[in-house]
Amino acid sequence: MQTHDIRERFTQHFVRAGHTPVPSASLILDDPTLLFVNAGMVPFKPYFLGQQTPPFESGTATSIQKCVRTLDIEEVGVTTRHNTFFQMAGNFSFGQYFKEGAITHAWTLLTNSVDDGGLGLEPERLWVTVYLDDDEAADIWENKIGVPAERIQRMGMEDNYWSMGIPGPCGPCSEIYYDRGPEYGAEGGPAADDNRYMEIWNLVFMEFERGPGDKKGNFDLVGELPQKNIDTGLGIERVACILQGVDNVYETDLLRPVIDAAEAVTGAQYGQGQEADVRFRVIADHSRTGMMLILDGVTPSNEGRGYILRRLLRRIIRSARLLGAQGATLERLMNSIMDSMTPSFPEIADNRERIVRVAVAEERAFLKTLESGTELFDRVASGAKESGTTLVDGSRAFELHDTYGFPIDLTLEMAREAGLEVDMDAFNAEMEAQRARAKADNKAKKHGHVDESIYRGWVDEHPTEFFGYTDLTGESTVIGLVAGGESVTSVQAGEQVEVILDATPMYAESGGQMGDRGRLVAGDTIVEIEDVQKVGKRVSLHKGTVVSGGLELGNKVTAEVDHAWRHGARQAHSATHLIHAALRQVLGPTAVQAGSLNRPGYLRFDFNYTDQLTEAQLAEIAAITNEAVDNDWAVNTTETSLEKARAMGAMALFGENYGDNVRVVEIGGPFSMELCGGTHVSSSAQIGPVAVLGESSVGSGARRIEAYSGLDAFRFYSKEAALVSGVASSLKAKSDEIPDRIAALTERLKAAEKEISQLRQAQLTNRTAELVGNAEQIGSFELVAVTLDGVGAKDLRSLASDIRGRMNDRKAVIVLVGKDGSKVPFVVAATHQAVSEGVKSGDLVGTFGSYVGGRGGGKPDMAQGSGSDAAGIDTGIAAVRDTLASL
Repeated sequence: MQTHDIRERFTQHFVRAGHTPVPSASLILDDPTLLFVNAGMVPFKPYFLGQQTPPFESGTATSIQKCVRTLDIEEVGVTTRHNTFFQMAGNFSFGQYFKEGAITHAWTLLTNSVDDGGLGLEPERLWVTVYLDDDEAADIWENKIGVPAERIQRMGMEDNYWSMGIPGPCGPCSEIYYDRGPEYGAEGGPAADDNRYMEIWNLVFMEFERGPGDKKGNFDLVGELPQKNIDTGLGIERVACILQGVDNVYETDLLRPVIDAAEAVTGAQYGQGQEADVRFRVIADHSRTGMMLILDGVTPSNEGRGYILRRLLRRIIRSARLLGAQGATLERLMNSIMDSMTPSFPEIADNRERIVRVAVAEERAFLKTLESGTELFDRVASGAKESGTTLVDGSRAFELHDTYGFPIDLTLEMAREAGLEVDMDAFNAEMEAQRARAKADNKAKKHGHVDESIYRGWVDEHPTEFFGYTDLTGESTVIGLVAGGESVTSVQAGEQVEVILDATPMYAESGGQMGDRGRLVAGDTIVEIEDVQKVGKRVSLHKGTVVSGGLELGNKVTAEVDHAWRHGARQAHSATHLIHAALRQVLGPTAVQAGSLNRPGYLRFDFNYTDQLTEAQLAEIAAITNEAVDNDWAVNTTETSLEKARAMGAMALFGENYGDNVRVVEIGGPFSMELCGGTHVSSSAQIGPVAVLGESSVGSGARRIEAYSGLDAFRFYSKEAALVSGVASSLKAKSDEIPDRIAALTERLKAAEKEISQLRQAQLTNRTAELVGNAEQIGSFELVAVTLDGVGAKDLRSLASDIRGRMNDRKAVIVLVGKDGSKVPFVVAATHQAVSEGVKSGDLVGTFGSYVGGRGGGKPDMAQGSGSDAAGIDTGIAAVRDTLASL
């Protein structure tokens, strides 16, 4: 049975049982505690935490949620059951059915025949576990379902009790296992061998609320939940493994084609050895996860989600290289996994080109990193051999891994080829320290979870009506006041407050458009509103300060939007739509929005694209945008169903979860049509001029355009015109002659700088004989140590090489220090005879650098560095003297 069929059977089974089908959320949610969605229940978390009431009429739901877990990336492929990306199928009950219902639903789907819509698993091969004291679940399994008592095992807190790791809902679990047969391990059920007995479904019975605790099980139960909930998770990939009769998830219909593609590009064969097989599995797993992350808008970078994606893609490249691949591989691997996954995720088809482009750009960058990393490793290896050791410093290996992105496996491979070993104890100590820092940061984020339960009553019963599309002033009633994190009945002058109104003309921040500013007025009471935010996607929080009078629950107020603020915000937001459309005309349909910010007069627009835009492309984008403004197109809005909006050709953004009814904003017919809930001008001419300021990189595969709109664009152009006029006056040239005049001046300046550099170098060279003659004797060594004002690192190195050449038949050490502005560059060189007597320039650079607030490195005969504290120069040179005297 194909994986896509398993998905369909699961969904239909629960739809027939009355559950509301819920599409998978994006892997990226607005949750400060998570990098990615890592469990099927995550999108339902507000309902389980009691912050919002579930919107499902049946009180039940079912979903197949895409998930990513990356805590143990290094373990991927070592075991054959764990994946970084997986599909978690689940059914959820919010106060409806409980243990018996969840158990019955799961059993019937697993054991019903294929003809009856089930999965057709043999009942006698299924085992279950329950929590230690959960007699109720054990009784249901034995006496209601008919599972023999000997196939029901009781497990402890670690295995069969669930919580989110923070105060909130918790409860016992019941897990379902499939016996794969004696060839996979010992008899005795999951307690004896969880390789033979594969876990396929976890049923969580949420019935308690837990208190704080620092680890699993180390917490108190503070009471029962107001209603008992069900959260289950069935592993689609594991079930596919069983139903397709393969040994592991890497041999299912989704991942085996990627391994086949990897065989083709590497020349190696899967199944020929454990080490190679692990690399094939890494390629397959990471190709799928990387593709799905790119699909949901992640681009490679050096932090957060982008860092995880970069790490995954680079592990693919590294694994392919170790298997024998010589050139680029990601394009073929990505196409293979997209072929496998598209039946379940049709949106992949519209994004193939973009996904491949992002992956290939990262591959090109990493192949360059491998080249530079190889050079760095060669220096490290040479240093180890010169010092007479066969051990590569683990901290240097970690620096290669962490700073330069050079994989430790590749370092180990190259060390073996060079006859060296890596100090893995030191490397692992550095890795553990890094993990501890990450864990502490993650823990801090978890405990920083924002508690929105205080707003639940309003979210459930009193969603804010927004009438600001048509009116900027209107009468409203105060239905909520929150001050200091608590609900209050009144506030007085000077207090900061969050005001909840039954209706408002003020736009709450969403879709990149900043919240409105304005005021609430009631008699002599004035509340200045500085920001409007949404909670639960239904209630607007008007954040402001009471500047006069006082405000009480039930007060009638006049809500007034700051007209100038709204006008500028509408201009910028509509200009964003025009720039998006212009981008797609110039760059093609794969230039997809990845984020935006609109505030009065200013916009920034992030989009997925791998290459830097040319000046000509930027000029064309600006021209198309301003032509659209000049066309004075009407801006039309339509409310319709999501399905009809997509049929109309309206663009939707990845990572956004839209409701059944959406708002389409159309400018110029087919020119621009997007799903958008923001506020806009009524015609494109009202935007005014749009000044494109430029574009920049915001990470690998992501670019950003910034622009001004309306009066801000006019002011920008006016300043630019004044600047050009001033430059023209200074150069005594016409404005159109400025580029040529500046180019000529630049060439003259370069020539003058070159001449000055040559003169400076000649002066320094002329001093070589003087410096050699003034060398001081330190024990058996001669030392040339001098400070040179206004000399940079390049000239210092050249001079040091010249002096060393003149003293090559002596045991000489040269220490040259420059003063170049606020920087203190320094170079240490040593002759061959000095090196043979134990002098290491790299060590002396480290000694000197510690006195001038700097660091450096290099080879025994030449090293350099830079510092920032010139006051320590004399002390640093004295320390070098002492070191030489001790040799």
